[in-house]
Amino acid sequence: MDMDMEWLIEFLKGMIKPVAALSVVLMAVSLSFFQNLGLEREMIYSIFRSFLQLSIIGFVLQFIFSQQNILWILLAYLFMVSVAGYTAGERAKHVPRGKYIAGVCILAGTSATMLLLLLLNVFPFTPRYVIPVAGMMVGNAMTVTGVAMRRLRDDIKVQMSLVETALALGATPRQATLQQVKRALVIALSPVLDNAKTVGLISLPGAMTGLIMGGASPLEAIQLQIVVMNMLIGASTLSSILSTYLSWPSFFTPAYQLDTNVFTAN
Repeated sequence: MDMDMEWLIEFLKGMIKPVAALSVVLMAVSLSFFQNLGLEREMIYSIFRSFLQLSIIGFVLQFIFSQQNILWILLAYLFMVSVAGYTAGERAKHVPRGKYIAGVCILAGTSATMLLLLLLNVFPFTPRYVIPVAGMMVGNAMTVTGVAMRRLRDDIKVQMSLVETALALGATPRQATLQQVKRALVIALSPVLDNAKTVGLISLPGAMTGLIMGGASPLEAIQLQIVVMNMLIGASTLSSILSTYLSWPSFFTPAYQLDTNVFTAN
């Protein structure tokens, strides 16, 4: 109990600097007010929500890191996947069963990537490593999956006549939408690939910056960041490709015709 109280006191002392950094937010709020942007309330709400969420997550992670039970790792991972699947499904809300498809794809893509990293002994299977790494992969997979599903549906809607012509000529639904699938994947994965091309040249990534600020040498930080970039590309690619394979059948009827009901919503 005494150790817990000591940790709590240290946490409160450490929050002095984050609270002091609120002055930057106050500057942004003041600028929004004087420029009549009307974003003051949203700024305050956003920073309060992030402050509350991160504080709660800090206590949760402190508890999980102190445990030696694999169940807590799995529960934390499944929680992140569930939230990410819901968020990605909301972005592609016109795709039938989008939330479930996104959740399955994010789970499959990130778990396969994580399993490979663990088998190669890149990371030890401990909460301190697995949870942050899984969080980075799930976050990126969420973004690309949502974009891929939404873009695929929108492209098919715009080019319905071309798809219907291909179907009339005997193409399968997959063949008729092959170009739309490719375009959706290219657009979804482009930010991840561009980030990998420019990493370290424009900005230092979060993982690398955190290690350097924590006292690690730049060479150690670079080694970890290379691993992070590799795993993000792998997980994002696998999750986004799976999302197109699982979502495109929802655009067609059992008779291999476009389901117009899917494309009527704006």
